[in-house]
Amino acid sequence: MAETSTGAVLGRRALNRALLERQLLTRRHKLSAAEVVERLVGLQAQDPKPPYVGLWNRVEGFRPEELSRLVEDRSVVRIALMRGTIHLVTAADCLALRPVLQRQLERTARTQWGGQLAGVDLGALAEAGRELVEERPLTFQGLGALLAERWPGCDPSALAMTVRCLLPLVQVPPRGVWGASGPAAHTTAAAWLGLPLVAEPPVDAMVLRYLAAFGPATVRDVQTWSGLTRLREVLERLRPRLCVFRDESGAILYDLPDAPRPDPETPVPVRLLAEFDNLLLSHADRTRVLPDAYRKRVCTSNGLVRGAVLTDGLVRGIWRIAGDRGAVPRLRVELFEPLSAADREAVEREGLRLLAFSLPNGGGEVFFTESD
Repeated sequence: MAETSTGAVLGRRALNRALLERQLLTRRHKLSAAEVVERLVGLQAQDPKPPYVGLWNRVEGFRPEELSRLVEDRSVVRIALMRGTIHLVTAADCLALRPVLQRQLERTARTQWGGQLAGVDLGALAEAGRELVEERPLTFQGLGALLAERWPGCDPSALAMTVRCLLPLVQVPPRGVWGASGPAAHTTAAAWLGLPLVAEPPVDAMVLRYLAAFGPATVRDVQTWSGLTRLREVLERLRPRLCVFRDESGAILYDLPDAPRPDPETPVPVRLLAEFDNLLLSHADRTRVLPDAYRKRVCTSNGLVRGAVLTDGLVRGIWRIAGDRGAVPRLRVELFEPLSAADREAVEREGLRLLAFSLPNGGGEVFFTESD
């Protein structure tokens, strides 16, 4: 039985180091891409490229071709999961996690598009959508147009997006393949993988997976990551198996007994986090890595999460690769505060490595700007 004392307080820096260690960001690891995707319970993947940069940050010697092969041979898939957003997950996690999240996704469909689909039988809509995408993969635009033939007068986008919530739809290649282009076309997970979804998936297992990858964490943290509600009773049920701490504000933190909690003074390297990196999106209180003063500059009002510069474990700026056709590519680093000379040099070295990884012919330069 785990120790359940609530006397120990974990400061922000202790939580930072624990999170970075579990997110495989304290050093690059000799792991396969599939192992990392599984360990992190997937990678946020609204756009095709960020998971590749996320793995580059975490895997020693990672090459894009490794992940592309996994996408093409169906070992990993892109599917709407936590918070209703696209994640890149292993085939096994696709089949196990989607059923846990299904009720929340269905609730989202009713809330966001139910008013536009008054009178539509959702069971019939789901079955019609299934038949169409299993006949051949379809974009949401194509799916919506075909569904609107059966339900004239209904908004095609609302029809397609409701089917997205009702059915476990995966994006098929070439979407998600490095260097390839193609529309986001969808079919069902069962058709793509040739396996059924898990019939009775336990939410407990998902919560424990979250703690292993993101803990220590509060109930609100787990709910923010998953999009689920009423998880307090789940964590209380699991409590005899967990360690329990408090943060500096007194909130209860749950954790696995054998999970790493490094010394708060453990040195950590500079990292250039991918856009939409898991590190920035998986807690209600993000201040363990993202200072509140910078949150709106990283997580924009239109839903973008910019590539972030991490020094001493905290976000200190943002980055992007820019360059007009024919011009020398630049990795532009916008710093939110001055860095030491050593950190600035480390950011530049990491930026050059990222350019070499990201661009077909390598090369380029790192350009710094500073903002107040």
